[in-house]
Amino acid sequence: MGSYYVYIVSNRYRTVLYTGMTSDLQRWLVEHKSGTGSRFTSQYRVRDLLYSEEHRQATDAIAREKEIKRWRREKKLALIRTQNPDLIDLAADLNR
Repeated sequence: MGSYYVYIVSNRYRTVLYTGMTSDLQRWLVEHKSGTGSRFTSQYRVRDLLYSEEHRQATDAIAREKEIKRWRREKKLALIRTQNPDLIDLAADLNR
């Protein structure tokens, strides 16, 4: 069994928050930073990783993604700030 990640990414100006789930966070980031990801993330230039959490079960990650997607923006930002108070792109930290 692998790991599953729930993540929140944003554009450069932090005006768009996108919540998703993947089994390969590094591959996802490479695709989206190069502009080859989903239509939504390409259109809104959503490329900066602001938050992620790891789950062992896909069903848990899917449930958590759905939960976060129902939240208002303010609650999502509060969650992000628990790990990333300055809202910086955390993608570089994954490569260390």
